[in-house]
Amino acid sequence: MQVRIVAVGKLKNSLEQDICDRYLKRMHPTPIIKEVEEKRNFPTNILKRREGSLILESCPTGTILIALDEGGGQETSLGFAETMRSAIEEGRDLTYIIGGADGLSGEVLQNVSRKLSFGRMTWPHALVRAMLLEQLYRAQQILAGHPYHRG
Repeated sequence: MQVRIVAVGKLKNSLEQDICDRYLKRMHPTPIIKEVEEKRNFPTNILKRREGSLILESCPTGTILIALDEGGGQETSLGFAETMRSAIEEGRDLTYIIGGADGLSGEVLQNVSRKLSFGRMTWPHALVRAMLLEQLYRAQQILAGHPYHRG
């Protein structure tokens, strides 16, 4: 089972990138991160649609698509790990999608298996990526029976 993250925007050298790198180094197998970016300046509705196309083009066929979206459901770390366990048992890959500043296009949201929220507050993309990587690492540790997760 391979985990992918498709994210709009590129992380530059930053504290958030350092956090992401720390978790990526700990994880086995390491998630694949695909950064997509529309560099041209378009009105919001066109930009979201173009970013959506780039996102969907980056998602392999047959993967379970999960959008990080403030309108999505919330779950516990144990529930998050259970999603990973189910994908492993089914022999399917997981792809997590992080949208741009204006959110995800309707086309992307229509193609996902589910939407996941890290809370009702709005988070910067770089922090969402760091939080997602921490939860992916935590899920790996939960499934391995490691005491990293104590809650």
